[in-house]
Amino acid sequence: MSGRQGGKLKPLKKPKKAQHEEDDEDLAFKKKKAEEAKKLKEMQQKAAGKGPLLGGGIKKSGKK
Repeated sequence: MSGRQGGKLKPLKKPKKAQHEEDDEDLAFKKKKAEEAKKLKEMQQKAAGKGPLLGGGIKKSGKK
């Protein structure tokens, strides 16, 4: 007999992940990250209303 198997093979199932409980440090970290993201988003919206900070890169002199 050969080593081949006929038919379609079933995909292997992944073991279920164990649910870990979040402690106070994890909750505080997530809260801090959310606040930082919120501040960053507000700053981006505020900056979007203004023009560019620099005057366009390379400045040319008046001499030819």
